[in-house]
Amino acid sequence: MSLERVLQFIGWPVTAGIIIALLALLLFPQLRQPAVLPAANNLPVQYGMVSYADAVNRAAPAVVNVYTEKRVLQRYQNLYNHPLYRQLYNRSNTPQQQRMQNTLGSGVIVDAQGHILTNKHVVNGADKILVLLYDGRGASAELIGTDPENDLAVLKINADNLNPITIGNSNHIRVGDVVLAIGNPFGVGQSVSQGIVSATGRWNLGINSAENFIQTDAAINPGNSGGALIDAYGNLIGINTAMLDETGASVGISFAVPAEKAMNSLQQIIEYGEVRPGWLGLSVNSLTNDQIQELGVNGLIVTGIESKSPAEKAGFQKDDVITHIDGVALLDAPSLRNSLRNIQPNAEITFKVIRNGEPKELIAIAGFPPTKT
Repeated sequence: MSLERVLQFIGWPVTAGIIIALLALLLFPQLRQPAVLPAANNLPVQYGMVSYADAVNRAAPAVVNVYTEKRVLQRYQNLYNHPLYRQLYNRSNTPQQQRMQNTLGSGVIVDAQGHILTNKHVVNGADKILVLLYDGRGASAELIGTDPENDLAVLKINADNLNPITIGNSNHIRVGDVVLAIGNPFGVGQSVSQGIVSATGRWNLGINSAENFIQTDAAINPGNSGGALIDAYGNLIGINTAMLDETGASVGISFAVPAEKAMNSLQQIIEYGEVRPGWLGLSVNSLTNDQIQELGVNGLIVTGIESKSPAEKAGFQKDDVITHIDGVALLDAPSLRNSLRNIQPNAEITFKVIRNGEPKELIAIAGFPPTKT
């Protein structure tokens, strides 16, 4: 058989097959779609950028700008400030004038009644407080009370259709969790920064007398104070309070008061007009080096127990050695005092102690400090 006869024999079936395939594609367009391979674990493949827009949309309407006005005295300038004038007429008698000093910060609406959490230092000494809502409305705010130990303040506004934030569980946050900070940095308007939780339970910073901060690398700048620190779902987990300030701008280390502590302060301020910390009625001292070597552990020795106190009801005895509070090891008296400052009334606290060389576990229910007479 010649080559020409072979090609003719093979060619007509191939041609017919191509024609049939083209007709099939024209008659059945779905055949032109590429095959979709199943994703791992039978989950659909997701495309596009990772976004926290839903979390921001959920929380942002609850974050407000806080503006304050404070009257300050200012001495007249020019001749009255001349050294010769001050020497002749006594600086204290220099004529004075009043001027208004403006500050700004942020706040978070936490309930439909118009209560707002912010920082004490934002409204400290203010003669007038104005709140600018997310929707552009302005409202005068009343200062209900403050918690100086945690640098918190509670404001109240009278306005309709408020959007209070959802309160998250700040006790369950972990190092590495994604967080977002919402506030009004430098007065530019509401802004959002993103970071992670870089530490929890941070204290001994010299910022407040009671410290138990969430540390984050989300950018916090002047004007962010009092704003919201939220989780990736838009829940409030902290009130932004301070930054590690060496340059006057964010350096990637910022601190927030946990939401649980902030809400406890708010509730006590609303109910009592002040914050009443948890009380146990314990007196302690640090162990000596000899005692540490003898016991083989570090801790704090109980030196006194107040009568009818939560500590007495829990079964504490003199010379008990406290090694842990709620699973956290105590190394010195300042660490215990800070832990006690952060205990809320009615909170249940688990102590690990050593008594006569034997480990024990005691559970105490914190109370309110006894009223002074």
